[in-house]
Amino acid sequence: MIRRRKTMPRLMSRPDTENPSRGVFTRRALVVLTAQMAALGGLGHRLYELQVRDGDHYARLAENNRVNRRLIAPPRGRVVDRFGIAVASNKVNWRALLLPEETSDIPGTLDRFSALLPIEPRDRARIEREMRHKRRFIPIMLRDFLSWDDMARIELNAPSLPGVVIDVGTTRNYPFGPLLAHVVGYVAPPGEAEVAHDATMALPGMRIGRAGLEQTQDAQLRGTVGAVEIEVNSVGRVMAELSRDDGQPGDEITLTVDSGLQQAVLGRIADQSASAVVMDCRNGEVLAMVSNPSFDPSLFDSGVSQAQWAEWTNDERTPLINKAVAGVYPPGSTFKPAVAMAALRAGTLSPADRIFCPGYLDVGGTRFHCWSRYGHGSLTLRDGLKFSCDVFFYEVARRTGMDAIAAAAHSFGLGTSLDIELPHARQGLIPTPQWRRAHGQHWNGGDTIVSGIGQGFVQVTPLQLATYVSRLASGRAVQPHLVRAVSGKLVEGTDPAHWPALEMPDPFLDQLRQGMFAVVNEPHGTAPKARLDIPGVQMAGKTGSAQVRRVSRAMRESGHFDSSALPWEYRPHALFICFAPFDAPRYAVSVVVEHGNAGAAVAAPLARDIMTDALTRDPANRKEPPGQVVAEIE
Repeated sequence: MIRRRKTMPRLMSRPDTENPSRGVFTRRALVVLTAQMAALGGLGHRLYELQVRDGDHYARLAENNRVNRRLIAPPRGRVVDRFGIAVASNKVNWRALLLPEETSDIPGTLDRFSALLPIEPRDRARIEREMRHKRRFIPIMLRDFLSWDDMARIELNAPSLPGVVIDVGTTRNYPFGPLLAHVVGYVAPPGEAEVAHDATMALPGMRIGRAGLEQTQDAQLRGTVGAVEIEVNSVGRVMAELSRDDGQPGDEITLTVDSGLQQAVLGRIADQSASAVVMDCRNGEVLAMVSNPSFDPSLFDSGVSQAQWAEWTNDERTPLINKAVAGVYPPGSTFKPAVAMAALRAGTLSPADRIFCPGYLDVGGTRFHCWSRYGHGSLTLRDGLKFSCDVFFYEVARRTGMDAIAAAAHSFGLGTSLDIELPHARQGLIPTPQWRRAHGQHWNGGDTIVSGIGQGFVQVTPLQLATYVSRLASGRAVQPHLVRAVSGKLVEGTDPAHWPALEMPDPFLDQLRQGMFAVVNEPHGTAPKARLDIPGVQMAGKTGSAQVRRVSRAMRESGHFDSSALPWEYRPHALFICFAPFDAPRYAVSVVVEHGNAGAAVAAPLARDIMTDALTRDPANRKEPPGQVVAEIE
């Protein structure tokens, strides 16, 4: 029996004899479809990550790539004179900055920049030094004071200068140059120590006061740091400034100084090595403070050349030193009123007492000479001041003692710290036996006697002399000061009532004033050349000629000694102090002419001219500037 084999269904499709590749295509399509699905899934996941999960992060990165933010130095506060005339201000400064964090090839960028605008080796060293010490997000100054052509070159080559941007800042401007250099001072880039203390000092354009009021008022003048946002394209070119916050400018400092009077005083001094101070003797406001020669403070902002520095430091007339506060000189005979006050207070002298001057005083085997070899005869205190008799004050000092003299001098502000708003002010010296012993030396009677005429160890500054005569004239313990207001607000001390009365009896002060009046206005006074040529206005003063080296007996006895024939550095200093008007004191003046030889001949007429300018301009009572031209006196 033949069984018919049961036909089983085929598991595999029969090959399509009409289209044999159909089966292979179906398998490949399945593989491709799977791959596509996988790729689309991966892409979708990545899009999810970029747009949803990490969207905020990448949005910030994109914004940072488009917008560049950085801190900027604030405008430094202005300094103006008492009438609002700027004596230190700011001017626009276009500069090229390097942002280290935005370039991976800093040496190459610097080379390409230098090909456009040459960088001096000294500046290149500075840039490399700053890169080592600054953080990468802090810009570094490449070049300042750019011209329009300089900026065009940088912009055209921006693609090859990654990290280089053009920025607008400010630089310090001193419109009066050397005229007020010693008062206003100057600024310079901060040093590494300042940057380490305050990171904002590393910002381009930040300056720190190095002298004068710029130094002592630096914290108020500096202000608060600002910020700027700029839009840049893909190659770093600046497209637009989106926002700008200049920060908080520093305070505006108003000085007591009248720049017009300052100019007039300097004109009177001319080319002499000298200093002069004009004070309002009622409240201590310094209206003029001149130290000649001077220097241009603007040079310190961009860097002083070695040649310029050598010229300044080798000049025997010391142009970098403010002689008004840092120059110390023996006061000579200008010290005699202080000695007289000490004697009056101690009771060792009364206005009616008489002392005889034969032309010398012998003490302990030593002869002390008067400036008049023939002597002055019998003198009262008033006469002693009028003739500036040395023997009279030798004897007064001997009777009174150095401790009492030092106490009176200190009360007048001599040999003390006056706490004026200037750095490097010196205290001077009023010697005492205790001071001498502290230095291992014995104080002898001769030290007291020569101190009585402002010689020996006695040293004072021109500012102390102006304060001394201000106190003597006003009877108040006025302190000299240069800051009148901060941001328009008057500081304490501008009103005479702010200053207490001196602990000196008015009759004693009046004796000194009368003696100084006689010096200028009476026949045979020592300073007839100081007499004012203003009707109804009189001035009181005191001369001084301070020896800088000992006059030998042989020189004195020769009878032909002429100090003006000595080399400049051996001639005596010429001094004069004064106040006016005599009946209502308003201004006090001190003048010191280095090696000017004679106070009566050189310093007194100079002080007269300065006082005339002060009275004519009358800056202390004016609210508006009278102009730069000093009015003519009939």
